[in-house]
Amino acid sequence: MQNRLANNDHGQRKGQNVLLNDEVRMLRQVPMFAGIAPAKLKLLAFTSERVAFRAGDVLFRQGDDGNAAYVILEGRAKVLLNTPNGEIEVAEISENAIVGEIAILCDVARTATVRAVTTVEALQISKENFKKLLLDFPEMTLEVMRVLADRLIRTTAELTAARSKEQALH
Repeated sequence: MQNRLANNDHGQRKGQNVLLNDEVRMLRQVPMFAGIAPAKLKLLAFTSERVAFRAGDVLFRQGDDGNAAYVILEGRAKVLLNTPNGEIEVAEISENAIVGEIAILCDVARTATVRAVTTVEALQISKENFKKLLLDFPEMTLEVMRVLADRLIRTTAELTAARSKEQALH
């Protein structure tokens, strides 16, 4: 079960300003946030929720509503797809990765399940805050497009290789 390390009740944040500055530093390591002003990243960190998951915990499940994206601050997680033949791993993510943004951007259900491999600390960014950031920073929108295009290219190459292998067997 998810352990909430921070709480945004009444606009208050538990913890010290040091934690907030640490989160801003970590956000700057994420390529799509690298060009955003520190003051805006501080606001993003303040309005986000720091969450922790134990190894084996699920961040979200394929088919769930997409209400937030997660920036992995520490740890590793697997990206899994449910198929008729069972669950398959399609990627492993770690520090500075963002996951869950597709459901937010496309207003669709989660396209995959993400499960912690190790203890994971992440910033949970609400759908509303993520979309506002994209509107305020067009350069971030371009970076999101680049990240999604890279994923599509990689997925297409993997699919092509798998289909070629399958055809060779028949």
